[in-house]
Amino acid sequence: MIIDEKSPIPKYYQLQIWLKEQIEQGFFKANDKIPTEEELVRDLHLSRATIKHAIQNLVDKGYLIRKKKFGTFVNPAIHDNGNDLRIGLLLNFYKSGFGIELIRGAADRASEHRCQLVLGNTFDVHIQAEEQCRRLIDWGIDGVVYVPTAASDDNNRSIIQSFQSHKIPVVIADRFIPNLEVDSVVTDNFNGAYKLVKYIIEKGHRKIAIVINTLLNTARDRLAGYKQALIDAHLPIDSHLIFTIDEHSSDENYLDIAHMVLTQKKTFTAIFAENDKIAQSICTVAPQYGIVIPKDLSIAGYDDIPMIENGGTALTTVHQPLYEMGQNAIDLLLKRIKGDTSETKTILLHSHLVERNSVLPL
Repeated sequence: MIIDEKSPIPKYYQLQIWLKEQIEQGFFKANDKIPTEEELVRDLHLSRATIKHAIQNLVDKGYLIRKKKFGTFVNPAIHDNGNDLRIGLLLNFYKSGFGIELIRGAADRASEHRCQLVLGNTFDVHIQAEEQCRRLIDWGIDGVVYVPTAASDDNNRSIIQSFQSHKIPVVIADRFIPNLEVDSVVTDNFNGAYKLVKYIIEKGHRKIAIVINTLLNTARDRLAGYKQALIDAHLPIDSHLIFTIDEHSSDENYLDIAHMVLTQKKTFTAIFAENDKIAQSICTVAPQYGIVIPKDLSIAGYDDIPMIENGGTALTTVHQPLYEMGQNAIDLLLKRIKGDTSETKTILLHSHLVERNSVLPL
């Protein structure tokens, strides 16, 4: 097993998932003794605390049994509980904290039902999603939770239709695809953005910029919420304050976007960034323009991913219930796998404002 040092997924959780897969795929059979903590420390170059955390979680979930003085063994009961479903989770979790909670929610729910969860990283790129789609189909996956990529609706439909053509049920999470009969779990992006922009207005700001990726329908909903909050506050919608992105986003072009936005600083007093990564990039670049956040410029994000404070500034943002999203997606998928033929269902989860100190009153 190789631990990905750059992954935002905690090392203990990477190890936990790997050990669980080894058990479910039969590499570690019933009553087999797994490697000792000392062996795992030596072979994986992980701390003893990290390894203990992973193993204890699997003991708590019933996959492993500790035998005093003898070691840790695979629980034979694990192979007697219908543990034969393989569920794919296809999403972007590279260099992003966004997917961690969704993965945790899906993994915990899958574990409760003794299902094997197989992760596929799309890097938010359509061609990578196609490759992962083929891999999951070749593996004989029983169902898939899919977070659409930052591509056209037609491209994302083609991924879903590939699974469906092989009789593999699909549930969409986070990003909605219109005119497609498939179960989905999403959050209310319009109201989340509306509440955030209303909060910024209540702080006294009248010139509020927005940075948005128009490739994503979730972002388009947030843009609509931004506009409605301005309308309801009797403020004009200024097209010069709407900064749009129409390409795949990465850490590199987030910085380019930050530079583009901050050259226009004189025209606004606050920024609503479509996601926390964009907000973080703006905070990183701001000192190059002599801008102190939030003293000179207020900023808010969206998603509530784990972030490092910038000079004591903690980001005001909107929290998405991603753990619950992962749980609900697995629940919907298991019903379809078991033969549910009822009408497709959309579960709408509600976000909430997280007030920190990156938005100052005027």
